[in-house]
Amino acid sequence: MNQTFVAPQNTDLLLQEAEKEALYLNLIEQINKDFNLANEGVDFPMSISPEELKIQMHEKIYEMIQYKFAEYLNLLYIIDVSEAEIKKLEGFDLVILAKQVSFLILKREWQKVWFRNFYK
Repeated sequence: MNQTFVAPQNTDLLLQEAEKEALYLNLIEQINKDFNLANEGVDFPMSISPEELKIQMHEKIYEMIQYKFAEYLNLLYIIDVSEAEIKKLEGFDLVILAKQVSFLILKREWQKVWFRNFYK
């Protein structure tokens, strides 16, 4: 099996792919695990819909950027989000920034789940 990881272009496509690959629950587990490692307890239920996950993740990141910046940076470090990708983002509008960062987090978490599944 010669699979190569191709990062989805946006949050909706990423979540659709996770569902299609039957790895959506693994993605939720990974997100919960890494947020908890960063002492940012989130507990997204396994029953959460992709749309709701997207909304709640965006809200959580928005709050962290606004009120808990040091913890936000720690979270990015623990999840291992590319610093180069973060630096490319426009930081003028916090709502848009939080949405973009949420996508980068989901993309990195999806990559971890995908690799673990295909190289187990």
